[in-house]
Amino acid sequence: MATAISVSVNGSSDVIDFVINQGHGVKGLSEMGLKTIPKQYIQPLEERQVISKIIPQQSIPIIDMSRLLDGHDHDDQVANSICDAAEKWGFFQVVNHGVPLQVLEDVKKATYGFFELPAEEKRRYSQCGNTVKYGTSFVPHVEKTLEWKDHLSLFNVTKDRASDLWPPVCKDQVLEYIKSTKLVTNRLVQVLMKRLTVHEIDETKQNLLMGSIRTNLNYYPICPNPELAVGVGRHSDASTFTILLQDDVGGLYVRGMDGDGWIHVPPIDGALVINIGDALEIMSNGRYQSAEHRVAANGTKNRISVPIFVNPSPRYTIGPLPEALATNSCGDQKPKPIYKQVLYSDYVKHFLSKAHDGKKTIDFAKTTN
Repeated sequence: MATAISVSVNGSSDVIDFVINQGHGVKGLSEMGLKTIPKQYIQPLEERQVISKIIPQQSIPIIDMSRLLDGHDHDDQVANSICDAAEKWGFFQVVNHGVPLQVLEDVKKATYGFFELPAEEKRRYSQCGNTVKYGTSFVPHVEKTLEWKDHLSLFNVTKDRASDLWPPVCKDQVLEYIKSTKLVTNRLVQVLMKRLTVHEIDETKQNLLMGSIRTNLNYYPICPNPELAVGVGRHSDASTFTILLQDDVGGLYVRGMDGDGWIHVPPIDGALVINIGDALEIMSNGRYQSAEHRVAANGTKNRISVPIFVNPSPRYTIGPLPEALATNSCGDQKPKPIYKQVLYSDYVKHFLSKAHDGKKTIDFAKTTN
């Protein structure tokens, strides 16, 4: 149903007030039936999705995890496929991952349920601090050009606190989604660490690798000028790794290995997309690679996605693990540290201090020599 409120698309303050302060988000703009997007959303030419730079013949790996989840903890073929994908691509999809399909469908429906709420109800969650946060774009107050996306961020808390603070329309479904992904999360951590010769994941390592969880509900409404806008700009995640549930619309692109072209990550029914984050690249001393990715705006369909960001605990310091500095990938000499030790909360603070800018955030953790 179209939004009844009128807004001048030529007035910057009117658009910001409507989208952010009043809580309508870009969903509200989309529902107005605008013929042209406001100027705040028109991306510089170099940031727009260029069809000629899409590489149609390439795709990221698709990995069947069933043997790892059926008690075959030492299935080298599956484990090697995961680690190879993390090293070569930084992106892969997993099927037969143990998360029930009904859980995935329920959280997708719940995502639509939240964004269909009236603006005044969604706005209640825009000032809730570190537990739940409704917003639009990435960090609007520092972005020169805004992204065509609304989101709800839910920071993992106890079930009781979630009941008190999270939106009722999606609370139970998100909690079940997080719970159902614990096994695949643990298996991925075990496999990725084993290649780095980390064989024991004690409590300290657990907190370092996955001590903090955040789930986003992302909504990408129909855009009148998708060729001028972006759903999400070029970036890599700050996480250890991210577990992403896509719907069937598509629009996620990952930077190709040649560093220039873009590869579409096609939606696969029931699959989860895994991408390596900056934190794991740092801890592996560059052996695993975070991948630059982006989301295109869509001119015909609304799109949703639900990522779970598996992060280090904010109070922990990240840097190359001792095991990652013991030998290089060939095992013949000790590599030099590429990254320094950085408090993870400082890394995230830096990540959130600027607009999306490709993989430049990781420079914050690089050694100076």
